Amino acid sequence: MGSGPVTISAQLEIPDGEIVERFVRASGAGGQNVNKVSTAVELRFDVANSPSLPDPLRERLLARRDRRMTGEGVLVIDAQRFRTQDRNREDARERLAAFIQAGLSVPKPRKATKPTHGSKLRRLDAKRGRAQIKRGRSSRDWE
Repeated sequence: MGSGPVTISAQLEIPDGEIVERFVRASGAGGQNVNKVSTAVELRFDVANSPSLPDPLRERLLARRDRRMTGEGVLVIDAQRFRTQDRNREDARERLAAFIQAGLSVPKPRKATKPTHGSKLRRLDAKRGRAQIKRGRSSRDWE
């Protein structure tokens, strides 16, 4: 049922055996065709137990908060954008590749910084200015 491995990068590809594809009926427009033909593709890929993924990449993918990821670490992609099964399968595989490619880039660690002396002074001046405006609004000595 497969159409070859999904290539992510020059060093990484997902073999067909790790991808489970189910064909289901799509929802939405399509007339009688949509009621008869199972053109939508539900692609499942077990991120948590895949031997193809290097450990650091797997950790990054599992850490992402993505509603397509189940609690067991299985990525579920529903493709029903197109009217043909082949096109939907291609679309699902492209989206799987895009998801994994997004995890390939290692995020740059954030360096903690402190506000500059000038920015502290500007903030305090602004606070004093606001306080002055609000004090001017009070109706203490208004006649």
